[in-house]
Amino acid sequence: MMTETEYQSELSKKIRKRFKGSIVLKNDSSRKQGIPDLTVLYEDQWAALECKQHKNATHRPNQDYYISKMDKMSFARFIYPENEKEVLDEMDEAFTLRRTTRISKRK
Repeated sequence: MMTETEYQSELSKKIRKRFKGSIVLKNDSSRKQGIPDLTVLYEDQWAALECKQHKNATHRPNQDYYISKMDKMSFARFIYPENEKEVLDEMDEAFTLRRTTRISKRK
């Protein structure tokens, strides 16, 4: 079984491959407890992902709060090998929906 750090690294590669041109940032949890591990910047959108080694891994203080808060702002999820495909598909759908429903500000 991969460590959480190894999983984050592999996941970052998969995200950059799937979302061409994206920027995947590793967040510093020591700066603000509970902030998700990864921020994905893609075109004019973003997502926050909290990586776990497996689906039964414990949640640390404030992680649920920030995932919920950030999901209301854009897109945020807990992600682990068992739900990876589902989460990346949801992220793809969220990015696609937001792109197609934007209202042009040009006059």
